[in-house]
Formats: sequence, structure tokens, C-alpha cells
Amino acid sequence: MDLLIRNVRPMGRNPADILIRSGRIARIAPAIEAPDVAVEDGGGHLAIAGLVDAHTHLDKTTWGMDWHVNDQRATLKERIDFEREHRLEIGIDPHRQSMRHALGLVAHGTTHIRSHVDIDTRHGLAMMEGVVATRDALRGVIDIEIVAFPQSAIITRPGTAELLDQALAAGAEVVGGIDPCGMERDPKGSLDVIFGLAEKHGKPIDIHLHELGELGAFSMEMILDRIRTHGMQGKVAISHAFCLGAPDWQRTQGLIDELAELDVAILTTGTPSVPVPAILRLKEAGIRTGAGCDGIRDTWGPWGLPDMLHRAQVIGMKNGLRRDADLEYALHVCSSGGAEVMGFAHGLAEGMPADLTLLQGQTLAHAIVDCAPRPLVVKGGRVTARMGELVGLVMP
Repeated sequence: MDLLIRNVRPMGRNPADILIRSGRIARIAPAIEAPDVAVEDGGGHLAIAGLVDAHTHLDKTTWGMDWHVNDQRATLKERIDFEREHRLEIGIDPHRQSMRHALGLVAHGTTHIRSHVDIDTRHGLAMMEGVVATRDALRGVIDIEIVAFPQSAIITRPGTAELLDQALAAGAEVVGGIDPCGMERDPKGSLDVIFGLAEKHGKPIDIHLHELGELGAFSMEMILDRIRTHGMQGKVAISHAFCLGAPDWQRTQGLIDELAELDVAILTTGTPSVPVPAILRLKEAGIRTGAGCDGIRDTWGPWGLPDMLHRAQVIGMKNGLRRDADLEYALHVCSSGGAEVMGFAHGLAEGMPADLTLLQGQTLAHAIVDCAPRPLVVKGGRVTARMGELVGLVMP
């Protein structure tokens, strides 16, 4: 699609116009003349490449439904078990709810999503089928990448490995995994399955690692050993990686150095309730780092918004960021950082896909702190939202 956006400040720099031709950025310069294309007034707002939610769960939100009364005092496994066994009676339809979640992200400036989708022996591929329907419905509006995610574990629920194999054959782009010790109770067995499936289907890996402290460090070391053995450098992401937030900095620095050596990406959500990786330490080590809003308003808890600018706030506060340059890096993690992990072209430069978002604020740091509605969201040259409201799209 062709579009001319006048009077914006690309990445907070000097005012310019952005000309889009056939869905790509053709030119960025002052006072562009293009009488044959539609024009949008950028109003002097900041322009950035689209926000990227690189770790979320589209299949489980209760967004837009009646309030879910959470009366569970639960461990991680208990939360997983409750959701698996009760999601249908609660009314969490995976297509409708993933549409609501994805369109909420669109309205707030996100152009790409990596979503973990539950694959288990209770529901088979039904959750994935719902999210695939959403992905198909929203082509040209937002790109959705699916992780086949064994949230209920592989080893302790026989038949899950075969379902993951089917999900990957059916189009899931990434092999998922979960706590090799804490959930699987068999780190060798679970990693055998995950890396075996990755090799069979030629897919990258993204493993949830909630395990804290030394247990998490042990699991991370086993993952790193597998990456070396299978030659999977640059093809593995570890989500959450709470063990990197442990207070023993010498121990965690050793892990960070190994992650950098093997080009292992980290995907953080800045979870307020537990230790998290320090994004500036990861930056210093040269580790690709992205972020996501994780689960929002689901059976696990009432918190979260489908808004990656808000997630940049959460990550900034959790990491104790104050300097403008560091806040800008939090924004990078919530945009281009996620793209680097997922491996697609992304940026506000000539020749790049025309996926961009306008922000309100005097500077990028100011925009993060204010978190005001996005004046304009563009995907491939198509305007998809204005001031937090969808354009040409209806929330189900």
C-alpha cells in the first residue's frame, strides 16, 4: 500500500516525512512530494518501527469476558492444571479470545507477535487451531508466529510429544518447552524431545524457564550443552530466565557469558513478583533481548495489558531504569529487540517494511513514561489504528 505520513520525528530526531510505496518505506526526508498517494498528518509525533510482542499467550486471555473470580492459591503446576481443566467451562474460546488479545495489541501499536499456544493431551491441537484462525483473519494487520508450547509438560503427560510433532507439521513455527526440572521432572528426557523435534522439523526453540536460583542455572546449563551438541547456536531463545536475576552476580555472569558465546536470545516480561534478567547486563554482553506482555487478564492473574509500551514501563521499573538512554533501550527491547530474536526485517529506514507506530512525547523516554494513546499505527502501509481505536477492524 502507498501512503505519505507528513511531519513526524523518526526515532525522536528532526522532523521529516515518510513515503511508503507498495508496503515498504521508500523515502524518509523533509517535504516529500507525492501527489498520487494518500496523506496522513503525523502531527509532529515521534515515529518508531512497530512494537513487537515476542512472548505472549493469545489462547488464554479472558479479555472482554465477564470478570473471572480468581480464588486459587496455587503453585505454578496448580495454575497450569486449573487452566487446562477449566478453560472451556469458563468460556475461553481460543479464536475469539486470541482475536481480542491480538487486536488490543494492534490498537496499541504492535505489528508482530510471537504467541505460545498450549498443546496438551486434554485439548490436542484445539488451542492452536483457534489461534491459526486468528492469524489467518488478521493477515496484513498483524503478523503472528506460533510456538507449539507443552505447558502441561511432555514427559509427565505421555502423548504430548506426538501432538507437538503434529503441531509443527501443521505450521507452528517454533518448538516450545517448559522447566526441564520443575515441570518435566526429567531434564534429559524433555530436552531430548525438544531438540529432536527442532532437528526433525528445522525449527528454532523457545523454552520457558521459570526455575529460580541454582535449579534454574542447572537447567540453563543443560540447555546450553544441548545447543553445543546439536549445533543450534543462534536458534534458541530462553523465555523468562528468572535464574539470571539471582543475587550471585559471579554465577549469573558466567551464564550470561555462555549465552553470548552461543548466541542464545532472552525474552523477558519484567515480571514484578520474581527476579528477572537485568537487561543492561544482557545488552553489555551483546545478547539479543526481546520482551512480551505474557498472559494478560487470565486464570493465572488479573494483571496485564495488550500494550508493549506499557510493558516497556514495567521492564523499566523492574530494572530500576532512570537515564533516558536506558529507557530508550527498554523501548528497543519491546520493538526491534523482539524482531532480532524472531528473525525478521524491522526498522525505520528506507527499504524496510512499512510497519510503524507514532508515539506522543517530547522524547522516546517521555513517550514511555506517559504511555499515551498511539496517534497512528501502520502495518505494511495500511493504517490499522488511531489514538487507541481500531481502523476498519471490529473487536469480537
